[in-house]
Amino acid sequence: MIGGIGALQFKPAIDGADSAAPGLLQGGVGTPAGESVGSSFAEVLSHAATKTVKTLQGAEQMSIQALKGDADTRQVVDAVLSAQQALQTTIAIRDKVVSAYLEISRMSI
Repeated sequence: MIGGIGALQFKPAIDGADSAAPGLLQGGVGTPAGESVGSSFAEVLSHAATKTVKTLQGAEQMSIQALKGDADTRQVVDAVLSAQQALQTTIAIRDKVVSAYLEISRMSI
């Protein structure tokens, strides 16, 4: 089984509407009017990683339910594709962070 990182609490978007499209930072992009941001880059990455893990766990659970005969094929495909998209996004973010770190380490002081 896939291990989790911790609880995930995202703030709603500025307009208060939840997006229907699955995404790594869905609902956590903006803050309501009058609320301070206060999130660090590390917190954002932690939340994104936690959401990815939860998506992967959901796909795994859906696959197990399908093996038991309790889930529809469409539900399994949707869960697996969502997990694949979340994992690809996480890998892309990791690659960008590593690339930025290497570029900074090459700078002369």
